[in-house]
Amino acid sequence: MEKVNMGRTMVGRGLAMAVILVIGLVACQPTETPSGPVNLRLGYFPNLTHATAIMGIEDGILAEALGSDVELAPQLFTAGPEVVEAIFSGALDASYIGPNPAINAFIRSASDGGAIRIVSGATSGGASLVVRDGIDGPEDLAGARLGSPQLGNTQDVALRAWLADQGYETDLEGGGEVEILPQGNSQSLEAFVAGDLDGAWLPEPWVTRMVDEAGGHVLVDERDLWPDGQFVTTHLIVATAFLEAHPDVVKRLLEGHVAATEAVNADPAHAQEVVAAAIADLSGTEVAVGLLASAWDKMTFTVDPIASSLTTSAENAVELGLLDSADLEGIYDLSLLNEVLAEAGASPIPEP
Repeated sequence: MEKVNMGRTMVGRGLAMAVILVIGLVACQPTETPSGPVNLRLGYFPNLTHATAIMGIEDGILAEALGSDVELAPQLFTAGPEVVEAIFSGALDASYIGPNPAINAFIRSASDGGAIRIVSGATSGGASLVVRDGIDGPEDLAGARLGSPQLGNTQDVALRAWLADQGYETDLEGGGEVEILPQGNSQSLEAFVAGDLDGAWLPEPWVTRMVDEAGGHVLVDERDLWPDGQFVTTHLIVATAFLEAHPDVVKRLLEGHVAATEAVNADPAHAQEVVAAAIADLSGTEVAVGLLASAWDKMTFTVDPIASSLTTSAENAVELGLLDSADLEGIYDLSLLNEVLAEAGASPIPEP
């Protein structure tokens, strides 16, 4: 124990005895852990397919549902693999994200029970292959250069799988009969305008921007490739450790998520204004409300995660050499979502 240089005086001994007495009294008291707000670090993207997240954050719907004892800390991302690494490093608790990065995160950590759980759906649809004039069918794509948001992301896998169905060979290094150049959505738009890309498979609002601003046309609307036009584009995941430690917080997050979904669907005009302003602020790129209105009709905002489409995406990724396994058993935990739906008098989502 460090000694205080006060000399051997009665005052010094008195102070020492006082300190010992205080320590003894404190040691006899029950241990109390200081309580404070739970910090919920929530990821999302400045994409139209993340409209529910943007609406929930910007209109305060999520914060209100979480309550004063939870501090919401939104964190902006531009690609799913970045989210996965943030979760693995312990820097993120939950996120809105596309299906394939969520699959990657679960498969990579499957031996430890899976680092993430999908707790709700968010968006279906809103992704397409846009191409230049002169490309009117799959047969016109030989030798083409096409963009995707990032290697292994949701649209990248969709593009590669579709090209394989058309008989084209591609590789993960950008070679093959059709070249695929993974890059940011804004970069794909710029390269398309410059004539350096023949097209790209992108999410909204980039699809509509490539059509309206760059003169492209939609060759493949991804809705046409799925039963009833429904496939997951965005869902809500939570780090398994956070879910196990704070199920009450996750339930409140889901209450806010359900409320934000209802708000987006109940007043699309207001939601489009909110989302347009947020995307402009977050990305530095103005998005006309009219453009969003056009893109809005290509999406469905739903809490149903459309699990069957996730299985197909995983199988496609395995065939393309992007995944080693398509075993997704345990990736979903919809129990809290179904509690929220039941309390709201809504029908539950069947557990996959």
